[in-house]
Amino acid sequence: MKLARLLRHLVFPPWWLRVRFPRRTLMAIKEAIRASEQTHRGQIRFAVEASLPLPALLRDITPRRRGLEVFAQLGVWDTEENNGVLIYVLLADRDVEIVADRGIARHVPVQAWQAIARRMESAFRQGRFEEGALAGIAAVGGLLARHFPASGTSANELPDWPLLL
Repeated sequence: MKLARLLRHLVFPPWWLRVRFPRRTLMAIKEAIRASEQTHRGQIRFAVEASLPLPALLRDITPRRRGLEVFAQLGVWDTEENNGVLIYVLLADRDVEIVADRGIARHVPVQAWQAIARRMESAFRQGRFEEGALAGIAAVGGLLARHFPASGTSANELPDWPLLL
């Protein structure tokens, strides 16, 4: 484990979540997910975490590993067509991880998800948190619409409201 990462997580204040993702941004994210899900049968979850707790840091949990844990904890894998996608943001590491369930992952290469995540990270580095989040949701929604287009009315299987961890 690197000392710089440990210090970054230990001093990263949890209230930064609300500074970077205020209520109006959370509402915009919710509405973007809702609108996106009108165009496809997939499910999108958005989760943001300020920093990791000390035990996770001591175990050297990577942002990817934490994203996989959150994916499982939120049940994003538990959709009818296995086409749930988690957009996970770890602010202290300045990292975005996109975790896609097997139904959509078999159609979309890992590099496509990584490209979306890198574009979001770039916007976040410039302080454009709402813009980056909405662009990421639009890009994920576009991939879901291509491979799981809407067909009539589909159930909203996962909450649209972004989760602050």
